[in-house]
Amino acid sequence: MKAFREFSADELRFVEQFKIAEQRFEPGQTVLVEGEKSPYLYTVLSGWAFKYKMLEDGRRQIINYALPGDLLGLQSAMSEPMQHSVEAVSETTLCVFAKDKVWDLYKEHYALGFDITWIAAHEKAILAEFLVSVGQRTASERIAFLLLLLFRRARSVGLVRGGMLELPLTQEHFADTIGFSLVHTNKRLRRLKRAGAFAWVGQTFTMLDEKSLQEQAGDSCSVPLKRPFI
Repeated sequence: MKAFREFSADELRFVEQFKIAEQRFEPGQTVLVEGEKSPYLYTVLSGWAFKYKMLEDGRRQIINYALPGDLLGLQSAMSEPMQHSVEAVSETTLCVFAKDKVWDLYKEHYALGFDITWIAAHEKAILAEFLVSVGQRTASERIAFLLLLLFRRARSVGLVRGGMLELPLTQEHFADTIGFSLVHTNKRLRRLKRAGAFAWVGQTFTMLDEKSLQEQAGDSCSVPLKRPFI
């Protein structure tokens, strides 16, 4: 895919040896658990997942979404307990790596080590945008920003066809991401839909006017043209 930088022949051989399996997860199945250490590191090959934290009273805050090409479990790979959990939204296939080989990656392939650093830094940048949303954006701006960001991320990895995207998320996911009640999220989402920038029926999201949605989001929501892939 054009979104990812190319491997050198040596890097490709290393990554092929680094990979130990592929694993499938059903919708709603937990991939990683907050507070636990996993012996594995994952790359999403297909499907959608989300990262979240749970409060003691059962409230959930979604902090990011994982699409094909995204890395999961990096904290655990560095021998730290996971600071969040990960759950599959749709049927998801993950590439599985043994975390005890991560240091070999850094020692033998400096460019791949830099790639992991880039991935971690980029994820922090997305978290910063989500923090801005929860702290400063209005409800409509939060929804518009999230829709635009997810649409552009999905498009960069070939999931958009003719402006249409199979979006497996529910309004509950959106409410737990933007920090509003389900009722308030539903009202704001319906108001945005009436503005005509997009259509969303079932799991089919159709972008009708990207520039208009961007104006409503109040941000450019840029997605890197090229990015690393492990």
